[in-house]
Amino acid sequence: MEMKDFLSKIHHVEEKILEEYISQWTEFEIPKNTIMTWEGDTERYMYFVLEGIQKSYYSNESKEHIIAFTYRPSFTGIPESFLLQVPSKYFLCTLSDSKFLRISYEVHNSMMQKHRSIETLFRKATEKLLADTLQRYYELMSMDIETRFKNFLDRSPHLLQMVSQKDIASYLRMDSSNFSKLLGTVKI
Repeated sequence: MEMKDFLSKIHHVEEKILEEYISQWTEFEIPKNTIMTWEGDTERYMYFVLEGIQKSYYSNESKEHIIAFTYRPSFTGIPESFLLQVPSKYFLCTLSDSKFLRISYEVHNSMMQKHRSIETLFRKATEKLLADTLQRYYELMSMDIETRFKNFLDRSPHLLQMVSQKDIASYLRMDSSNFSKLLGTVKI
């Protein structure tokens, strides 16, 4: 099972406990261009992506500012809203028809209290998320647009085929015209 392999790469959990935990996740499907979590809503579920692509973004002066893209195999949701059970400061939207496994906050929290290894698994997952987020801040604050573009191509070239150029430009914090110029001049 894909989820089992994904979780096992984060932290080893005894087979029986991992099977119990995974059995608590249920399938959930949602169509393209659907807002899954609205700004101001509290994230009640954590999702594991089986199919599709999603984006998280905040809106300022009618302009979307993309925070992240999620796709198979990865978690999605609004992590700080889910973990702290506080209102989200941004949106989560599907870019394509999407299929997930999901778990409610209550069930997830209960499993972490019941099994120390599940709690350790998610501590390690949260540490990785924090490290990746800080790396992204570093890139956005210290690198020019060409370097950010090249780093994006090294990390996620497949997204050029999956996501609109406008959304990728927003994610990279650059004007769409600059993105188009870079796309035409930087070797892919």
